[in-house]
Amino acid sequence: MKKLLACFMIVLLVLLAVAPAASAAGSGRGGFMGFIAGCCFGIRAGSAYNDGKEVHWREWCSLIPYVNIVFAIWNGIDGANGVTSSELAAQYGAIYY
Repeated sequence: MKKLLACFMIVLLVLLAVAPAASAAGSGRGGFMGFIAGCCFGIRAGSAYNDGKEVHWREWCSLIPYVNIVFAIWNGIDGANGVTSSELAAQYGAIYY
C-alpha cells in the first residue's frame, strides 16, 4: 500500500511539474493531454497531438491489458508491409495522420 501511495505521489508531482510547462509552451495544444499522449503513446503521437491531430483509436486500444498485444502485432504487420502515414491518412482521414 505504501508503494502504491508513493507511486501515486510521484506521478502527481510529475504532472504538477510538467503539465503547466507544457501548456505554457505556446501555439501547440500541449497541456495534460499532450503529456498523456507523449507518455502513453510515444513521441510521435505526442507531437502529432500538439500539431492538432487526434490520437488514433488503435493507439487507445493499446492501453487495454491483454488486448494490446493484438494491436501491437497488427501495428507491426502494417509496419512490415510498408504502410506509410499518407496511406493511413487516406484510409482513416487526415485528422489522425
